[in-house]
Amino acid sequence: MSKVLKIAIVGCGGIANGKHMPALSRQKDAEMVAFCDIVKERAEKAAAEYGVEGAKVYTDFREMLSEGGFEIVHVCTPNDSHSEITVAALEAGNHVLCEKPMAKTTAQAQEMLDAAKRTGKKLSIAYQNRFRSDSLYLKQLIEAGELGEIYFGKAIALRRRAVPTWGVFLDEEKQGGGPLIDIGTHALDLTLWLMDNYKPKMVVGSTFHKLGQRANAANAFGPWDPEQFKVEDSAFGFITMENGATISLESSWALNVSEFGEAKTLLAGTEGGADMKDGLRVNGERNSRLFETKYDLSAGGVAFYSGSEESDADREARYWLEAVREDKAPVVKPEQAIVVTQILEAIYESARTGRAVYFDGSSDN
Repeated sequence: MSKVLKIAIVGCGGIANGKHMPALSRQKDAEMVAFCDIVKERAEKAAAEYGVEGAKVYTDFREMLSEGGFEIVHVCTPNDSHSEITVAALEAGNHVLCEKPMAKTTAQAQEMLDAAKRTGKKLSIAYQNRFRSDSLYLKQLIEAGELGEIYFGKAIALRRRAVPTWGVFLDEEKQGGGPLIDIGTHALDLTLWLMDNYKPKMVVGSTFHKLGQRANAANAFGPWDPEQFKVEDSAFGFITMENGATISLESSWALNVSEFGEAKTLLAGTEGGADMKDGLRVNGERNSRLFETKYDLSAGGVAFYSGSEESDADREARYWLEAVREDKAPVVKPEQAIVVTQILEAIYESARTGRAVYFDGSSDN
């Protein structure tokens, strides 16, 4: 029997209840022993539903870390607190899985990476779309050379009308932005990971706050308050990598488009291409003829583990706990996640200044 890993949860809101805690509850040899939230009732509810007998409840993460009794911390709080809590948890001797994005700013993300290196503890960021069946299978095809050298990618995170109206999603100070940093971050991470390219050279970006100013607008989550809508409703970026490859990034919570999709990618390489528009499709040329193959990943293969279907969230949790237990690198490395934050921050800066942002310190002047 494997050692039981003891876990603490910081932030017992939507993402913790929607993903982290249910997935962790289904893992073998893992138990949640501490729950922290600034709203005590939320922590108490989480402890009652997911905690072991005697699980402790806190409203101050510092007090929780000082008392200890666990070796893993999941950080499920707003973006502006990711760095502070993660660094403190690492320095208290814990491994940390932090929700995406890594941090609100590159400087904060660097503090997290430095703390992980300094303490020797594992740090990973919760980019769960890497653990989807289509993502994992496409990664296998790419590593086998099916697409050749990938020189163009499109990261897609478009919603027609699905503005999150709860929590702090519309608060620029706490989140750092809107759909770009919320869902665009997923699409960008997925695209960079599949391309295995983490060396950006230049970024140009645009952000828009057009539809967010409307009252009583149609929305999947109910109408938003224009006075509270402090972030962009759509954002777009064009990224040039050091090797010449390019990536376009499209993100929106509200945009007048008839075709939309979230956390999807399109890739073009020298030997073939792939997209996730309608399932996983791979295209190429064979015997002087063009071909397209659509993969059905609804049964068998990577979609199953131990004879039963495993959700993306469960697979993410399992891989993370295996990395801790077996002392191996997590699937999502902090050195990769910080590049996502760097690019997102550059898109916001480019949109604000109207200029390209160069990662080598040069200027477009």
